[in-house]
Amino acid sequence: MHQRRTAKNPKQALQVRRSSLSAWQIEERTAGPKTADLKSAQKHEKGKQQSASVKAGNSTQDHLEQALTYFERVKDYIPLKKNEVLQKHVTTVESIALQRGLSPEGLDVLLNVALSGHLADTVNTRILKCLIPASVIAESSVVSAVSRLCVGKCSGSTQLLFLRWLIAMFDFIDHKEKLHALYGFFFSSLQDEKLCPYVCHLLYLLTRRESVKPFRVRRLVDLQAKMGMQPHLQALLSLYKLFCPELVSITLPPKMKTYFKNSESLWKAAINTIRRRNQGTSPASQQLILGTGHPQSRKRKWNTQLILPVCSTDTNNPARSKEINHADILSHSESFPVEQLHTFSQLLENIHRLEFPSQMGSVLRNSLLLHYINCVKDESIYLRLYYWMGQTLQEECTWYKLDNQQYEEEFKDFLDIIYKTECFLQEGFSSCEEFLYKSLPLWDGFCCRSQILRLVSWIPLSSFSEIKPHLCEPLAQLFFTSSLYFKCSVLESLKELLQNWLNWHVMQLDMESDPKTSLLNTTLSGLVNSVAELIHFVGSIATVALRLENNATFLLYFILDFYETVCDVYLKYNLPLLVMPPPGVFYPALLSMDAVSLNQLCYIMYRYRTNLVAAKENELIKKTILQFKFSSQTYQEYNQYIMAMVGCLWTSSAFQKDIDPQGIHLDPEVLKKTRVQEVRNSFNIVHHPALMGYAILFLQQAWPEDKTLNFNLIKGRWWNWYLEYLYVQGLQGLKLFIESSINRVSQVSQTKSGNAQV
Repeated sequence: MHQRRTAKNPKQALQVRRSSLSAWQIEERTAGPKTADLKSAQKHEKGKQQSASVKAGNSTQDHLEQALTYFERVKDYIPLKKNEVLQKHVTTVESIALQRGLSPEGLDVLLNVALSGHLADTVNTRILKCLIPASVIAESSVVSAVSRLCVGKCSGSTQLLFLRWLIAMFDFIDHKEKLHALYGFFFSSLQDEKLCPYVCHLLYLLTRRESVKPFRVRRLVDLQAKMGMQPHLQALLSLYKLFCPELVSITLPPKMKTYFKNSESLWKAAINTIRRRNQGTSPASQQLILGTGHPQSRKRKWNTQLILPVCSTDTNNPARSKEINHADILSHSESFPVEQLHTFSQLLENIHRLEFPSQMGSVLRNSLLLHYINCVKDESIYLRLYYWMGQTLQEECTWYKLDNQQYEEEFKDFLDIIYKTECFLQEGFSSCEEFLYKSLPLWDGFCCRSQILRLVSWIPLSSFSEIKPHLCEPLAQLFFTSSLYFKCSVLESLKELLQNWLNWHVMQLDMESDPKTSLLNTTLSGLVNSVAELIHFVGSIATVALRLENNATFLLYFILDFYETVCDVYLKYNLPLLVMPPPGVFYPALLSMDAVSLNQLCYIMYRYRTNLVAAKENELIKKTILQFKFSSQTYQEYNQYIMAMVGCLWTSSAFQKDIDPQGIHLDPEVLKKTRVQEVRNSFNIVHHPALMGYAILFLQQAWPEDKTLNFNLIKGRWWNWYLEYLYVQGLQGLKLFIESSINRVSQVSQTKSGNAQV
């Protein structure tokens, strides 16, 4: 009604619009000042807040400067009792240090006063516990602090805490040259039994090849005879033996789960908090990153290890840097620091004098250093990396400690870095293997799933009897009780594990000058047994999994993908071994309703035949590989499977010629009771459930007017044309199987090709 009135009286409508516009303009004029006042008030409030925060920051900085000035002026012993000024300044330092860390200058002042002996032990302990660097620690401060130890005024507990702090903050020290010069002083402190474990840890980080001397080896051996087989002494002796094996004649255990006690627990939480708050904002931290790529995260311990402090040169001095770039690099007698390594050509020129970093985690994201590890094969590097990685994995695992669960994403990133490094080196880390063996029984199968399963694929080759209780049993428990997708992920991981073992074997054959030596025979025998046991294990869990998941096609694909590797072990990887799939895998694939699974099975059986024929020919002409021969049982299993497949797909004699105890043989009386017409044809290439869709499409194209879909029409020449139709549809596995295992088709194909040539 209102619209009709408006349409009939256009003047009135125009007047309404004008009045509405006028009202809007009046409202806008009146609202404008109000809006402006509101915005002005908001800006004023925001400015007040910023001003308040700046004032608070300035006040905090003033309190810190007052506290540092107070401690810097301490020259005599100051008692703690009823000393409110001292307590106030200590509290100020603690609160500020835990919030945002301390500058290098502040650390220098507090280190000197804590080790001067002028304060009570309780105060010294509180100061050392709050020495959290905001960026770096000046090497001169550490040297000055060590000189305080020579005076002997601080107590033994303070010295021990200082050593723990020095180990925990080792990667924050900007340079290490002067610290290396104090190696002898630290070594002389080994005689103190309480300090000995931490001194060994510090020496382990500082040790270079030139640090190993005969008198030091003798001293460590004497200490071990006195104290027993202590892990910290064994660690240092192991490193000495790697650098100079001629000096260390005693036998040492090859591996230890934990060499040293954790020294950073007191500062760990505060360091993590400060790193997260200061991430990406500290100019000093940016200068510590090796290379010209994007800066790495400094959130967690492993990321601090991935940052290389300038350990050998003073890059802040341009003259010194220029001198190094031109003079030192040309001098082959001096070491080449890694922070100057930027190109592959530099690596090639200086590979014989490269000075590796003390913090071994720094190599994981540096491809040049990984190339160095691959080429040089320095056992001391692997020993350092083994210790660092094992310690880090144990401390940061998210399902070991409840406190670590909030850092799950960062732990995933760390595991990803390890996996990428293993892929680069084409070798698994033994410390990672030990971590998996220890953590899998406690793993829920959900946390860091993809990372853990990828690390499983790089477990180094060893005796399967050692691997089974630590890997297979806990993995099988999770496998049977988890989802379909978890089962598929485990099968994919085990397939990659098998491929890595086989690739390792191929590389060993290439490196071996005489492939028929008895040593390689022994190694090959162990490899064959381990690979065979792994394949049997996968076959057993795959059989059970297919029953649990009702022969799911998705699961069957991953199982058959595993056996695509197994069927080519002899020819592709030069390993004298062939293991047939168990009946619980073969028959579900043969009777599958999915054409992809059936095609996969046909290709696998074709490759089994190719490998077995090659092995038989080598046996006949006496060219066996290291005298290994396949057992007659392998040939029998293959023949049984071939008879079952040919009987189903080709001769339409399913349920008759299958003699396997777990096969599909059925008595004629039982088949009659099913009342299924032409039951014997149920699984040939026309009637098979996986191929029936193709048969229907073929009939529709061959006889478009016939709507009855008479499958009996596909015979004679139409049978051969139907085969060609299947091949065109991409069923190449089926083609290879039929042409290699059935004589009639191969003869027809030869006749056709001969006619085509004519």
